[in-house]
Amino acid sequence: MIYQGNAISVARGTKTGGDDIAMLTFDLKGESINKLSSAVVTELGDAVKAIQSESGLKGLVIGSAKDVFIVGADITEFHGLFDKGEEYLVEMNLKVHDIFNAIEDLPFPTVTAINGLALGGGCEVTLTTDFRVMGEKAKIGLPETKLGILPGWGGCVRLPRMIGADNAIEWIAGGTENRADAALKMGAVDAVVPNESLEDAALDILARAYSGELDYQARRDEKTGPLKLNPIEQMMAFETAKGYVKGKAGPHYPAPVEAIKVIQKGAGEERGRAQAIEAKAFAKLALSDVAFNLVGLFLNDQVVKKKASKYEKQARPVKQTAVLGAGIMGGGIAYQSASKGTPILMKDIKEEAVELGLKESRKLFAKQVERKKLTTEQMAEKLTLIRPTLSYGDFGHVDLVVEAVVENPKVKDAVLTEVEGLVGEETILTSNTSTISITRLAENLKRPENFCGMHFFNPVHRMPLVEVIRGEKTGDAAVAATVAYARAMGKTPIVVNDCPGFLVNRVLFPYFGGFSLLVEQGADFQRVDKIMEKFGWPMGPAYLLDVVGMDTAVHAGEVMAEGFPERMGQMGGDGSKSAIQVMYENERLGQKNDKGFYAYEEDKKGKPKKVSDDKAYELVKQVVKSEQEFSDEDIIARMMVPLCLETVRCLEDGIVETPAEADMALIYGIGFPPFRGGALRYIDAMGIGEFVKLADGLADELGPLYAPTDKLRKMAEAGERFYTTQAQS
Repeated sequence: MIYQGNAISVARGTKTGGDDIAMLTFDLKGESINKLSSAVVTELGDAVKAIQSESGLKGLVIGSAKDVFIVGADITEFHGLFDKGEEYLVEMNLKVHDIFNAIEDLPFPTVTAINGLALGGGCEVTLTTDFRVMGEKAKIGLPETKLGILPGWGGCVRLPRMIGADNAIEWIAGGTENRADAALKMGAVDAVVPNESLEDAALDILARAYSGELDYQARRDEKTGPLKLNPIEQMMAFETAKGYVKGKAGPHYPAPVEAIKVIQKGAGEERGRAQAIEAKAFAKLALSDVAFNLVGLFLNDQVVKKKASKYEKQARPVKQTAVLGAGIMGGGIAYQSASKGTPILMKDIKEEAVELGLKESRKLFAKQVERKKLTTEQMAEKLTLIRPTLSYGDFGHVDLVVEAVVENPKVKDAVLTEVEGLVGEETILTSNTSTISITRLAENLKRPENFCGMHFFNPVHRMPLVEVIRGEKTGDAAVAATVAYARAMGKTPIVVNDCPGFLVNRVLFPYFGGFSLLVEQGADFQRVDKIMEKFGWPMGPAYLLDVVGMDTAVHAGEVMAEGFPERMGQMGGDGSKSAIQVMYENERLGQKNDKGFYAYEEDKKGKPKKVSDDKAYELVKQVVKSEQEFSDEDIIARMMVPLCLETVRCLEDGIVETPAEADMALIYGIGFPPFRGGALRYIDAMGIGEFVKLADGLADELGPLYAPTDKLRKMAEAGERFYTTQAQS
């Protein structure tokens, strides 16, 4: 044994090779995956020193004893490292470069055997060796830009020199995970073989390199010298890419463009200078709010997944499901279930509704075929998992039912009580309701412990969130099975407790309340939309209301007003009609009938395109009570404060358990700007004391919707935060 650590071992000889080959194996003890924590990187440095001092070696193979190669750096350490400042980060990266360069400079050929995921720092380890062989199902990539940073351990230096600047920009700016066939085509790896043949393939390459058949030294010269592009080619490659990527990433995500600049600045330099440029740029981005929030988002996502996994372990298997109510929503649920492999019955009382549901499913599958994600045969196979029916004939064998009929408590009650009598005693019933109390819907059920909410967001195939709602009598088995089914559908389930609007709609409606008050005081709704979109929302409040539908918004608003009369009973200020109600009464429902705050025309792709409409402005004039001037900052504060405060209340009321889950629900459910990290991170970034001061100033004029809670005031006085350095779990 040359070296033995907690995560890395180095031994002479392989299963089939002689003892003049060193085998460095990543196998992090006590973990199911390999990751590059600070401790593991230190070990790697020690392991490389041990290899350097060993005599008689002719080659090195780097591999993994786990199902993955290395998933990347240990992201749980990032916030703590970022807190240490720019100088520390630059120095840390340069130390890692020294270790990686030492692998690259070993006096014999080297090869990495990539058996599974090799991402981020894991991918950068593979780039240090002369050659790479890859398992057929492995994936490789540099996803750092998705965290608001850039590859800082040589990815921006080595990859462009290996696969060309344009290909490297595509991988790095896009943050993609790339399959083995794509990696081979681009020249990122030298061979793709079945996993069981990886070691043999690696040894074969080493033998050919040692014999002189493969020139490993030429590979090194290419990786350590300047990029082979003349000035005109450089300008073409980099300037075009910067413009395109900037347009795609948008103004709030600087990392993809910064990564291109780093590749460009280092293009004419040798390895050491190019790595110094990369290290500095990494440190600069790491200290940005965007990187802090996107890393926080990743950590929050891990909290949510961990919780879902715990539920999954307790769940009874969900092998056959059913959806009640076909149509667009039912069809979307059926498609999502079938696309991920769970058979589903789709029942309705009307033949035409069943046909509409099937049409929706077929349309969504056809799009997958168009995008080459599925073959026609696979589509046909998946469609057989959806069984349309007008009767309850096969419901005795169903494990879980999703009720997705109209948002009317009487209709839902009738359907749920009927189906309960026709399914097995252990079958879980769920309701896809956006507003109706789960406790109320359970009142007439014989087995309320087997019932919970399963709130999908529209369109089902696109929106990642599913709210799993626990009523007063809901049992753990029902929650566990529903979470497991949501995960099987490829969704992110978040468990919340019952209240009007649950979590997401309860938080969204104060935001609409803030919008109604602004319009009432003379703000131009199109200007409000533009400001909130610039702030980072995918669409402004007026546009969002058009997409949601004015009828849905009015109905949900009434539910909120009944549930929280003090704050939400007067969304239009003094109890008079709001702009939303005026639109509804004038049959301007939004995209549903092509007119709302905007009018809608079809674009070239047949999608609704919004255009300004004078009629909407005439109607809005009816609700305007005063003409006030608002700065952009005023509008942002008046929109964001009620939304953030309601998120705080949901946490305090126990509707949602952790800040991580609250923030992820808003990002996945209503498109809260991800680079801002969620409502509670947004408050943290401002400082709770500052936020309370801002809210108090608005509450004096605008009332209870803007009033901070007593607990929030105490947090402000104590200098507390919702998050410690890492995500709260």
